[in-house]
Amino acid sequence: MDIIGALKQEEAKLEQRLTAVQGAIAALNGGANTLVSPGRTGSGKSTERKRTMSAAARAKMSRAAKLRWAKIKAGQNKGKNAK
Repeated sequence: MDIIGALKQEEAKLEQRLTAVQGAIAALNGGANTLVSPGRTGSGKSTERKRTMSAAARAKMSRAAKLRWAKIKAGQNKGKNAK
């Protein structure tokens, strides 16, 4: 019997449960900034980088949002002037 392997499996199960409990606590506290989603598996020991957006992508999204709002505002003004 592989005791070390069994202990590592148990450790993984416990880490998954802990992550789920922490996610539930954060959700009950109204915290939208949870570090790890409750369904995530793994030991959390990986070296994942934070995802960042390039300045060009931010500018593109900003332009698109401004165009959307301009269309909405233009539609609202047409309704008010049609009296």
